[in-house]
Amino acid sequence: MLIGLVKFLFWFLFISYLIKLFVRLLAPILMHRFANKMKDRFTSQFNQQYQNQDKSTRKEGDVTIERTEGSTKKSDEIGEYVDFEEVEE
Repeated sequence: MLIGLVKFLFWFLFISYLIKLFVRLLAPILMHRFANKMKDRFTSQFNQQYQNQDKSTRKEGDVTIERTEGSTKKSDEIGEYVDFEEVEE
């Protein structure tokens, strides 16, 4: 029974040490890949937005409102207006 406990503790410590070693080696690589993917995504979004602005010839100071299909709601559908009155105690 004591030999089984010693074997278990040895393998447990050995495997936990290997996991710790792999995490130390793989974590920086995985974080670097994740950071590069996020950088590429932000760059592509910025370039796409910049290209959309270049396509339209707008004068400085002009304001445009672009609506999507989901943002066109009538005021009747939104809800009932309730006037707020402050109550002093």
